[in-house]
Amino acid sequence: MVRQERAVRTRRLILEAAASVFDEYGYEGATIGAVVARAGVTRGAVYFHFASKRELAQGVVEEQFGRDEIPERHCKLQEFVDLGMVVAHLMPRDPVLSAGARLSLGQDVFGDFSGGAAPGWIQRAETVLETAGRRGELLPQVVPAETAWLVTGAWTGVQIQSQKMSGRSDLERRVASLYQHVMPSIAVPGVLATLDLAADRGGRVVAELAAARAAEAEAGAAAGEAAGTGAGGAGPA
Repeated sequence: MVRQERAVRTRRLILEAAASVFDEYGYEGATIGAVVARAGVTRGAVYFHFASKRELAQGVVEEQFGRDEIPERHCKLQEFVDLGMVVAHLMPRDPVLSAGARLSLGQDVFGDFSGGAAPGWIQRAETVLETAGRRGELLPQVVPAETAWLVTGAWTGVQIQSQKMSGRSDLERRVASLYQHVMPSIAVPGVLATLDLAADRGGRVVAELAAARAAEAEAGAAAGEAAGTGAGGAGPA
C-alpha cells in the first residue's frame, strides 16, 4: 500500500513538472531531460510511468479534468457558468491547465493532440445543461448538445485570443463577458436574474472550495484525535 501511494505521488509530481516544461517550451522544445530535472526524479522513474514524450504529453492533457472541481449548485445554470469561470481563473495560475490547452489545441504539433480535451469539456457542459433543462431553467428553444458545443468552442476562442493579446491577464474578464452575452439567450428570465456572472466569480468559487476542504480536514483531524483519546482512556480501572 505504501509503495502504491508513493507511485501515485511520483506520477503526479512527474505530470506537474512535465506540464510546466510543456507550457514553457512547447511540445517540440520540451525534453524528457528537462522533465527529469524539474521533477527531481530519475529518468527511469519517468519511463516507468510514461513510455514516451508523447504519452507524457497525453497524460498532461488528460490531467486537466482533475483541475476543474466546482461545488454542486441547486441552480444548474450557475454550475454551468462556474465551470467556465473556475477554469478561467485557474488557467493562468496552473501549468497543467495551461499546458493542456496548448497541447490539445495543437499550437506546436497540430493534429497530434487536437480535440484531446474538447470532447470531455463538451460532454460535461451538456450533462449540466440537460439537468438545467429538466429543472425548467432553459428557454424552450435551447438544445443542450448544441449549446454545449457552441459555448465550449467560444470559450476556447476567447482563451486563445486572450493568450495572444494579453498573456491571459484578462481571461477572467473576457470569459465573464462571454457568459454575459450568452446566458440571456438560454436562461429563463427568473433564473437569469439570479446568476452571478461577475469576472471574479471563478476566484470566489475556488476560495469556497479551499475553505470547504480546510474545514473537512480540520473536522477529520479532530475526529481522529477524539478517537485516539477515547482509545487511550479505555481499559480496566
